[in-house]
Amino acid sequence: MPDPLHRPPIVRRVSELIGATPLFELCRAENGARLLLKLEQFNPTGTAKIRMARQMVIDAEERGLLRPGGRIIESTSGNTGLGLAVVAAERGYAFTAVVDHHAAADKLRAMKALGAELVHVAEEGDEELATAAREELAEKMAADSDNAYFTEQHNNPANGVGYHPVAREINAALDGHVDELIGAVGTGGGLFGTGKVLRETLPRVRIVGVEPKGSIAFGPPAHDYYQSGTGTPEGATIGAMVDYDLLDEGVKVGDVEAFATARVVARRVGLLIGGSAGGVVYEALNRLSSQAPGTTTVALINDGGEKYMDTVFDDDWMIARDLLDPRAEREVHALLTALRSTASGTPREHT
Repeated sequence: MPDPLHRPPIVRRVSELIGATPLFELCRAENGARLLLKLEQFNPTGTAKIRMARQMVIDAEERGLLRPGGRIIESTSGNTGLGLAVVAAERGYAFTAVVDHHAAADKLRAMKALGAELVHVAEEGDEELATAAREELAEKMAADSDNAYFTEQHNNPANGVGYHPVAREINAALDGHVDELIGAVGTGGGLFGTGKVLRETLPRVRIVGVEPKGSIAFGPPAHDYYQSGTGTPEGATIGAMVDYDLLDEGVKVGDVEAFATARVVARRVGLLIGGSAGGVVYEALNRLSSQAPGTTTVALINDGGEKYMDTVFDDDWMIARDLLDPRAEREVHALLTALRSTASGTPREHT
């Protein structure tokens, strides 16, 4: 088996740069419990989802569902679409992304720059998350077209398979010393695809899922939320990859706390992470001090913050939606600073 931590020095396809992403030690508790971030923004397109985008296309080719010169169609909030746009360009397919305006504008611009056709299900200015409407339209478009394939990320087993290498990378980097895996739950492919393979090797690893408050995978109440590319809104079907038998704990984090964490991590550490990744880090930080001494938690950071300059990192956008909370940012700042300052060998920071 190839070395999971090796990235080839010269490649001929962008997709060959997928994987071998780094682990970043964000902080440690006084008892030595540490939090490592699996930085998936170091994949092409700056997101983990290019892993499953490639796997879904390869799977469709192997099953004869996608023939040369065909069209890939997907309902997407952006990151999956970015990955599919790259893979489509490499392999000679057209790609249509069915989108809404809930997606970050930079994701939509980037998909278009990569050659994707964008089909909107809502009018300009309508920021409602329209997952169900997107999926319905994508399915219809594929059915009405010749040699078109709806990758259907929420119910495609190849989605989860695409993340199996993440588990092998984590295991190899840490020599099996992983006690908890925590990540966002949208389609379920990332956390449970990784968790399934990791648990086969490490049966006692705990798996914790994080979804936005308002999402329904871990129960009601349902309401709107602004964390992009994650969760299951009311009216949408919970993804087939969400494996409750594999899940040890499912938690919810609100938009305010998630975005406050992303903003604080950027200012205190110099690391840009996405809004839903902020939710994962928020939960991981708050549970770190209660972990057993010397344990290692790995948080899956699905994308970087560069795509959210017009949203999470824009004060005006945040204020207009009542999401900017200086008190929440101060609390995260204090917690992160304390945790980074207690670890021996970790740079101390001024408050």
